Amino acid sequence: MTVSPPPRRRTLLLAPLAAASACGAPSSPSSHPAGARPQARTQHGIATAQPARVLLTAYDLASPGATAAAVRATLSAWWSRPAPDITLTVAAGPGLYRKLAVPAPDRLKALPAFPGDRLDPRRGGGDVLVQLCGDDAAACARAATRLTARAAGVLTQRWRQEGFLPPRAAGQTPLNLFGFKDGTENPGADELHRWVWNGDGTTYLVYRRIHMAVDTFTALPVAQQERVIGRHRASGAPLGGEREHDPVDLYAKTPQGRYLIPAQSHVRLAHSRLDGGARMLRRGYSYDDGADDRGLLFLSYMRDPALFVRVQQRLAAADAMNRFLEHRASAVGHVLAAPAPGSAFGDQLR
Repeated sequence: MTVSPPPRRRTLLLAPLAAASACGAPSSPSSHPAGARPQARTQHGIATAQPARVLLTAYDLASPGATAAAVRATLSAWWSRPAPDITLTVAAGPGLYRKLAVPAPDRLKALPAFPGDRLDPRRGGGDVLVQLCGDDAAACARAATRLTARAAGVLTQRWRQEGFLPPRAAGQTPLNLFGFKDGTENPGADELHRWVWNGDGTTYLVYRRIHMAVDTFTALPVAQQERVIGRHRASGAPLGGEREHDPVDLYAKTPQGRYLIPAQSHVRLAHSRLDGGARMLRRGYSYDDGADDRGLLFLSYMRDPALFVRVQQRLAAADAMNRFLEHRASAVGHVLAAPAPGSAFGDQLR
C-alpha cells in the first residue's frame, strides 16, 4: 500500500499519558532508533507496554445546543489533569465534527458494514471516545468518574467497557482467550514512523468489540485450532516455523502440495503482504462479561483506517475463525499530536 500524505487538518484523539509530567512530551531519541524518521509530538501509551487493565468509555454531546467552545474547554480540562498511574486516551468520532460544524480530516470516516457484523449501536460509536489504562481496575473507574463529572452539561456517557490482559510472563506477547498470542506481527519501534505515525505525529484508532466462542474453539483438537489460526498455540510460531517471530511463509507447502498455512487461516488472510506491506499496531485487551459474553477488545493504530477496512473485508469473506467470532461493536477515531507547551488541547478542535 502506498501511504498517502498526512491529512490536511488535525482532529481529535489524544493518546495515553503516562503521568502529568508526560503531557505534551515529544518523542525521546530512544523512541526512534538510528535511521528512523524524527516524529512530531506523539503521545505516550500507544507504542509502550500495556498496563493490565483498560476502561473504555464513549460520550455523546449532552444536547444539540452544546457548543464547540464548551467541548474544547472540557477536553482541555481532561488533558491538563491526568490521574496518577493512569494513561488517558481521548478520541473524537466522525459525528462530533459534523455536530459542531468543524471540518473533519479526510481519512476520518465511519467504518462500512462488514458481512457477519452484529453491531449493537448502544455499545459502539460515540462523539468522544476515552481509554483509561492502568494496573488497577478500581483506579481506572475512579478516573472515569472524575472525567464524567468534569464533562457535566457538555458530554453524556454513551457506553462503557472494561478489559484486561490475561496473565503472562514479562516481555511476552499477550494471549487472547483462545490461548494464542495476539500481536506477534506488530511493527517494531523502528517501523512505527512508516506504518503508524503520520509525519505530524497523528495516527488513527479502530476499535472493535469481538465476541469469541471460547468454549467451542478450545474444545477443538489443538492441531485443528492451529490450522484455523495459522500458528502454533504454545510457541506462537507460524505453521512451518519454530519461533514466534519467524517469518510467515505463505508459499510453503506440504509434500502433498497443500499450503502449510491453510488458505483460509487467519494469519494468511490478515498478512501484510496482501496490503503492500502496510501494517497496523494492535493493542488489544480481553473482556469477560459473563460466561455467554467473552472476547477481544480490538484496538489498533494505523496511518489510514482504509487499511483496516481492506483487511476486515478479506477476513469477513473467508476467515476460518469466523465461526468462532462475532463483531458486536465498532468505533473509529483520530489521534492528534500532543499540543505544544502553553497550548490548550481543546483549541485543536476548530
